[in-house]
Amino acid sequence: MRAAAITGPGAVEIVDRPQPHGLDDLVVVQILVAPMCTEFKSRQSGDVSDSLGHEAAGIVVDAGSSTRVEVGDRVVVMPGNACGTCRYCIAGEHIHCPFQRDVLTESAQTYGTATYAEYVLKPDWLLVPVPDDVSLIHASAACCLLGPSFNASQRMNVSASDTLLVAGCGPVGLGAIINGVTRNADVLALEVNPWRAELARTLGATVFDPTAEGVVEQILDATGGWGVTASIETSGVRSNPALLASVSARRAGLSVVAWGLDIALPPIVPQGLDIHGVWHWKHQTDGWRMIETIRKSTNLLDTAITHSFPLDQVSEAMDVQDSGRCGKVLLFPQGVTDL
Repeated sequence: MRAAAITGPGAVEIVDRPQPHGLDDLVVVQILVAPMCTEFKSRQSGDVSDSLGHEAAGIVVDAGSSTRVEVGDRVVVMPGNACGTCRYCIAGEHIHCPFQRDVLTESAQTYGTATYAEYVLKPDWLLVPVPDDVSLIHASAACCLLGPSFNASQRMNVSASDTLLVAGCGPVGLGAIINGVTRNADVLALEVNPWRAELARTLGATVFDPTAEGVVEQILDATGGWGVTASIETSGVRSNPALLASVSARRAGLSVVAWGLDIALPPIVPQGLDIHGVWHWKHQTDGWRMIETIRKSTNLLDTAITHSFPLDQVSEAMDVQDSGRCGKVLLFPQGVTDL
């Protein structure tokens, strides 16, 4: 099968790799939609790898011995290969599982865990069924476009009574805006990139430049002086968590979904802030809520998904991501089509 591989600094190519086969509870999904995440940064740094991608939606083509799925089922592929039996998996927190399965060694195969590819091997319990009335393109948003901020919104109980502030309007931030809008919250956003700021406005957010003089006062004025009741940090900018805390109301929630940085906060006790570190969402308990969110936001998702490419144009797709003039970018390993 065809798959993408980073072969050096600035270089990503299509390579031939063995197609996986199902075994026991390990099933094979033909990938029809592969949302792109931060793999383009690995191309920039030249981190050589032929295992790219962790998001996908497609069709089960080899069900192994699974009793959960059948050939022909339309599914979203959850990231990772969690064990399914530890305390975290049982609680629905599969993303925090410390006992990830080595599915290739288990099945005596050499390739099959990447999603910038035509097929992927996955434990059956990490597949989310997609109803017939939901397109696979929209369903693929259940991965990193909507997923992290969906769980943040769940943990902070974001509703129509809230003012939600989103820091950063990259793909994850755009998903946070969509989650806020579909929950009827008043949504504010921070973004310095003019192209993405305008996209955020199109989705329904009031956008502020976090580098502008007086931005704290501007945000407080927008909330009648009370401050925001919920906020989500998606940008990875070191100063943003403290900025979010400074404009938060008392007893507000603040969720950090951006990876890789130590964060500094002002004293949180006087405000009574609830701080959440959020990675992904709980598909076992909240699957129906995610599907309802997708149903409510199809037009918004069509706006946030700005570019689509066939798999063999992955280099051009990463060029677009490098430019910063994009929302969510999708790859179509079987060719661009209406799904």
